[in-house]
Amino acid sequence: MVSYKELGLVNSREIFKKAFEGKYAIPAFNFNNMEQMQAIIQACVEENSPVILQVSSGARKYANQTLLRYMAQGAVEYAKELGKNIPIVLHLDHGADFEICKSCVDMGFSSVMIDGSHHSYADNIALTRKVVEYAHQHDVTVEGELGVLAGIEDDVVAEHHTYTQPEEVEDFVSKTGVDSLAISIGTSHGANKFKPEQCTRNADGILIPPSLRFDILEACEKRIPGFPIVLHGASSVPQQYVATINQYGGALKDTIGIPEDELRRAAKSAVCKINIDSDGRLAMTAAIRENFAIHPEWFDPRQYLGPAREELKKLYAHKCVHVLGSAGKA
Repeated sequence: MVSYKELGLVNSREIFKKAFEGKYAIPAFNFNNMEQMQAIIQACVEENSPVILQVSSGARKYANQTLLRYMAQGAVEYAKELGKNIPIVLHLDHGADFEICKSCVDMGFSSVMIDGSHHSYADNIALTRKVVEYAHQHDVTVEGELGVLAGIEDDVVAEHHTYTQPEEVEDFVSKTGVDSLAISIGTSHGANKFKPEQCTRNADGILIPPSLRFDILEACEKRIPGFPIVLHGASSVPQQYVATINQYGGALKDTIGIPEDELRRAAKSAVCKINIDSDGRLAMTAAIRENFAIHPEWFDPRQYLGPAREELKKLYAHKCVHVLGSAGKA
């Protein structure tokens, strides 16, 4: 058993309280490797932003949970080395069952998500409550989920949205004891969040996706006032990265994300945490593909992973400053 406090990490309770009061959202960036972690910490230190380092089920399989835990501990020391002791949370993203959540609590994670949204309402409550009871013994915060997001992210797959029912949120929060709640208001996982036929085109021919269901968000806020809400599947899918990937041999089609102005609006509400994963994947892949094309002689991974890290850093800084409003809040 390792306590996250020994690693210099924090849980989400206090930073969510400050985010709610300050009308901004904490960035929750997924990472799988060293370059992603470096870019996240560099950007958040430079912008003086708190940050949630997210580890998905796929990341645990790819990089090993123990290595990722020590990378998060290293991130705390790295931030200090760069000049700021920013609050850093290590969070399990989309825990599928009690066992994985318990494992992460025992391994030093400071926050876990139990995703029981694919179960019945009663089973979701029972599973979430079981995780909360264990995690809270170790002062680890827990995120639950009501509603289902469509799309694909690692092992999370759903073909259809199920919007959160606002009339359920108060009962769910009360019976489970969760510290935050992920809701479904129209975001989705992956880079293909909407089909072209769901969108309209503006004067420049750019596809504009349907608006998020802010009516659902507002109804949830009224039922659980002051309670931290989470948005998953909130990547904006920057089209310049899509264009670069396709220019240099990629084949991304129908990649449409969530407009950043809608995310900024959400961040000013009770949404205290916004998850961003696909945008980082796109930025990194675009930089690597471009450099492979321009420098076919390169074979040292540092040559192409270095520029990819810099592009990631730019992206993360932009999110903190212009989208989430978390810059300057550490």
